[in-house]
Amino acid sequence: MTMMTMMDAIDAAIAAEMRTDPSVLVFGEGVATKRTALRDEFGAARVRNTPLAEGIIAGTAAGAAATGLRPIVDLLFAPFLCYAMDEIVNAAGKLRYLSGGQFSFPMVVLAHTGGGWGVGGQHNHNLEAWFAHAPGLKVAMPSTPADAWGLMRAAIRDDNPVLIFTDMALAYAPGELGETAVPIGQARVAREGSDVTLIGYGKTVPACLEAAAELARASIAAEVLDLRSLKPLDEAAILRSVRKTGRVVIAHEASRTCGIGAEVAAMVADAAFASLRAPVRRLTGPDAPVAACFPLEAAYSPAPAAIAAAARDLMGDHVPRDLALAV
Repeated sequence: MTMMTMMDAIDAAIAAEMRTDPSVLVFGEGVATKRTALRDEFGAARVRNTPLAEGIIAGTAAGAAATGLRPIVDLLFAPFLCYAMDEIVNAAGKLRYLSGGQFSFPMVVLAHTGGGWGVGGQHNHNLEAWFAHAPGLKVAMPSTPADAWGLMRAAIRDDNPVLIFTDMALAYAPGELGETAVPIGQARVAREGSDVTLIGYGKTVPACLEAAAELARASIAAEVLDLRSLKPLDEAAILRSVRKTGRVVIAHEASRTCGIGAEVAAMVADAAFASLRAPVRRLTGPDAPVAACFPLEAAYSPAPAAIAAAARDLMGDHVPRDLALAV
């Protein structure tokens, strides 16, 4: 397989779709400057820089989508979406329904999120739950280049507005590129296990995998579920894993209150309560702005050691004797 960073995988997915569909275009803040290969191949008419005006960018995309185009817009950092809430939430997300299906809004919105660059709270703020709460929008957050490539292709082909958040800490980490589109709404089992389920997305997926490796050394088999798609959530995959293990740790960098973890916990309580052997545990970022100081920013997100400790706590009396003595 080809090795590629997440950002290069997204560009490769955009290029693949632009080659097959002339209605696909991309514009936004610095798009033509940063994505020179796309600009050189497809020209200035389909790859355009814009002013730093997020509301205008998103509004233009919604209008373009309504007329039959498939725009992709890059708004750089997730907090900048605050300037485009009306256009994304109140227009693109609702007008297909309000028009009785006469219009569709096949637009993709890209934004960086999460810690990793030390850019401070006005650039680093995980807002994915805001948009998952908004009717008519789909939300995805890949943890690997393969999923970034696959989800991007699926998002471009979707007739609804899709937000794809790229985790800053993972954006330039290399990985294998996939070969097929990844359906929006389908989670991925990143590691099989039978004792406890570790659920994450974005940068908490590598953290869960590291925690699972630590737990395996103590004979605890942790299953790692990468949500990938935050709206729609893959309810079947979540419940299947929970019913198998009976224990759940949910980890995300976004703040705790009304986060994706709360929705997953409620889903488990509603549909798999009888399978639980311990309470559902959530590990999240604090309900506070993110610091620009890199060590403090790094401490904001659940660490592998904390995830492993939570899993050991849920195991209770089922912890193997050698581990119980060690802790």
